[in-house]
Amino acid sequence: METTFDKFINKDPKEKEIFEKEYNDFLVSEFVLQKMEEENISVRTLAKRAGVSPTIIQKMRSKESEKINYRTFSNVLHSLGYKISIEKM
Repeated sequence: METTFDKFINKDPKEKEIFEKEYNDFLVSEFVLQKMEEENISVRTLAKRAGVSPTIIQKMRSKESEKINYRTFSNVLHSLGYKISIEKM
């Protein structure tokens, strides 16, 4: 049975694309927030570890990750003890 959400999102490919992008931004933000909280790391500390400005970390925390390049994102994840993995959908 298809849910109302499924009907909405599958009706318009453009809407689906927008949703998926915004959802990915949300996931990045939540992941960074969770890991910072778990390890009790401040924005400045994480920025220093990753070799980026605190503004970059703030952007990741506030769902503005689309403005962050791959290398920066990778550095931040690495400084939290994670790496990026590519998987075919």
